[in-house]
Amino acid sequence: MIPEVDTYLERLNKWKKELTRLRQIINTCGLTEAYKWMHPCYTYNKKNIVLIHEFKDYCAILFHKGALLHDDKKILIQQTENIQSARQIRFKDVSEIEKLEPVIKAYIFEAIEVEKAGLKIKKKETSEYEVPEELKQLFKANTEFKKAFKNLTEGRQRGYLLHFAKPKQAKSRISRINKNTKRILDGYGLNDCTCGLSKRKPNCDGSHKQLDC
Repeated sequence: MIPEVDTYLERLNKWKKELTRLRQIINTCGLTEAYKWMHPCYTYNKKNIVLIHEFKDYCAILFHKGALLHDDKKILIQQTENIQSARQIRFKDVSEIEKLEPVIKAYIFEAIEVEKAGLKIKKKETSEYEVPEELKQLFKANTEFKKAFKNLTEGRQRGYLLHFAKPKQAKSRISRINKNTKRILDGYGLNDCTCGLSKRKPNCDGSHKQLDC
């Protein structure tokens, strides 16, 4: 166990008991504890296996190659459509974690075997995603916007393409594009924090947590 994770847990106002228990369980599985992306991360031979993190309505253990697990219990969750590899198991109280402890360990050991075998997920390329006609038209009309979109990371581009293409009606697609035009011009992804306080923009460094919101 490392002090960075101790500090992370001590600062939590919510999900402290749950994430502490997940930490205890994971640390019996032969992984190395690290602190990455501002969260506890657990590795095998320096390869990421699982991470624990907290959200407003739940906390979770995230398997970096969860899409390759068999998921016999059907409990793995794809956080967003754009996430191709990682999968979560979500919890809302310690009792759920205690009940699933044997399953959590089994999934972790399977994830380790996946890494040992060198298995990889064939990810869909950004060029394979549908580009809504409304977005194509905006690209033609506004070269600055097109350049800003292309300058986004591949993951951020995919997130927007999925979001824009989802509505069946053109009016709704146009509304989504217009609503996010400024975010794109500013270099932010669909789910990036835009509080303006981060020193790692467009990534979030947690500075917004000081806001009363």
